[in-house]
Amino acid sequence: MPQFGIAPTKTNLLKMKNELKFAQLGYDLLDQKRNILIVELLNLVDQTVDHQTRIEDALKDAFIQLEEAVLKMGKLRVLRLAGAVNIEARIDIRTRRVMGVVLPIVNTDFKEHAPYFSPLDTSFWIDSSLKAFKDALQLMGKLAELKISVLRLADEVKKTIRKVNALEKIAIPDLLETVTFIESRLEENEREMFVLMKMVKQRLEKKIEQD
Repeated sequence: MPQFGIAPTKTNLLKMKNELKFAQLGYDLLDQKRNILIVELLNLVDQTVDHQTRIEDALKDAFIQLEEAVLKMGKLRVLRLAGAVNIEARIDIRTRRVMGVVLPIVNTDFKEHAPYFSPLDTSFWIDSSLKAFKDALQLMGKLAELKISVLRLADEVKKTIRKVNALEKIAIPDLLETVTFIESRLEENEREMFVLMKMVKQRLEKKIEQD
């Protein structure tokens, strides 16, 4: 609310003008932050949609190749070979910052302890499907990174928009109205003082003439 209860002094006017300048600066910075966050958010949303499609295609391809292996070698043999596979999945999580928002960076790596089985009497579909599933897992790690980033950025955009709106629609208008009020009261006081001094001068002059 406008601070109409504040004393209309030059000191308070200077104080209100400084607060107004600070609020306008805060608005400009938050507006820039909002725009940067929205651009980054939209970019990540596009990447998320793309990765979701790529994962669906990768998993579909991996299962097709696994089915081919089963058709060529039989389900029991494929299960035995799958049990011999020794791959250690390692997920490295780091972070980056976008306008103060901490976002994850997910890298999925594989440490392989090959050979898992003899290549003799095995279909190339086994190795092909194994690679396809690893590729799908790497994409899933990236998708998790993107989804978490989207959620965090969306939350920060909401908070920033609330702050921008509060400054634009409440704080800055109230401060402007307060500054205008103090300025008008000071001008009114100056006019009253001018009139009073003029009256005093006239009385003094009149008294001098009478004497």
